[in-house]
Amino acid sequence: MLILVLNAGSSSLKFNLMDMDHEESLADGIAERVGLSEGFIRWTIQGEKGRLELEMNNHRKALTAILEQLHRTVLVGDREVGAVGHRVVHGGTRFSRPEVITPAMLVEIDELAFYAPLHNPPNALGIRTAQELFPRVPQVAVFDTAFHHNMPDYAYTYGLPYELSQKLGLRRYGFHGTSHQYVAERTAALIGRPLERTKIITCHLGNGSSITAVKHGRSVDTSMGLTPLEGVIMGTRCGNVDPGVLATLVEHEGLDGKALSALLNKKCGLLGISGLSSDCRELEGAMGRNKRARLALEMLWYGVLKYVGAYTAAMNGVDAITFTAGIGENSATLRSWICTRLTYLGVKLDEERNRAPGKTDRLISAPDSAIALAVIPTNEELMIARETLRLATAGAAR
Repeated sequence: MLILVLNAGSSSLKFNLMDMDHEESLADGIAERVGLSEGFIRWTIQGEKGRLELEMNNHRKALTAILEQLHRTVLVGDREVGAVGHRVVHGGTRFSRPEVITPAMLVEIDELAFYAPLHNPPNALGIRTAQELFPRVPQVAVFDTAFHHNMPDYAYTYGLPYELSQKLGLRRYGFHGTSHQYVAERTAALIGRPLERTKIITCHLGNGSSITAVKHGRSVDTSMGLTPLEGVIMGTRCGNVDPGVLATLVEHEGLDGKALSALLNKKCGLLGISGLSSDCRELEGAMGRNKRARLALEMLWYGVLKYVGAYTAAMNGVDAITFTAGIGENSATLRSWICTRLTYLGVKLDEERNRAPGKTDRLISAPDSAIALAVIPTNEELMIARETLRLATAGAAR
């Protein structure tokens, strides 16, 4: 079956067409600046790259243009999309697993915009667009929060008045769940251990970053919280901040809720500390001559190190530590800084392996390391496609 995986943002639409008979991508790409001027679509279709300059006033026009390219190349003859899988950022307490999308469910996704105002509305818009263009094809929602749904209550509860938390649904939800689940499964396979008997710390480090403790295949704690702001500092997000700082900003800078959210989401983190960039590659290039670039990076590295230590304690041990996503997969400097500070756990990094380029699952620990160290390229689209295939096939069998 061919599965189309979609990830709709406010002004973008990512796509990946997966052939699930072989679990391979036939085409992937992104439409950018949807609803804005100077829009374009770039893609890789069967290894060939392409780009189209196109004004797209809405997501429907973007998806229509994407499908035109696919019909010229891979969706030929009797090949057609069998199901569509959608990434949805926030599933709240209601959605603990992927589900086939119904009208009632789509309303709930809209309502969950209360927790993810930057993500759920465009996710819902992408679903409605796909339903218009594929009216008879099963559509499945896969939630970023679902993998973390069964964390213990002492891990997800905030120290707020209990009744207030219950009323507003204020708790740790966690994000990047699809990535953490995929990477944990791949890590267990790489080290040759059953997932259900393995303790893994997965470090999803990109423009948005989160660390998760995966004990016996289940998330038992994670660094992001009610929103993707909590945890380590990120490209433009603040990470953990004393709530008193927020009260001070409101009082002394006259910020309202909207302005405060914009500051914390868009002007903090690596960009805010360095004053240069939110891109780790640029900061690593500048850190030798720019103190603020070094400070920003070391704050990120130190934050990851602390979570690794905390989650090792929370699980009473760890069998593997895995790095993934743009920074985790590509920054040997970050991995070296963190892993050489874990020698008290018996961690031994093989620096040659760590520095060697590679795009496949690989170990970077020394043979005699007490804990496996791994780099696993994440593949959230494949996980979404697998869940979509499972539910679409189950629905067809009924």
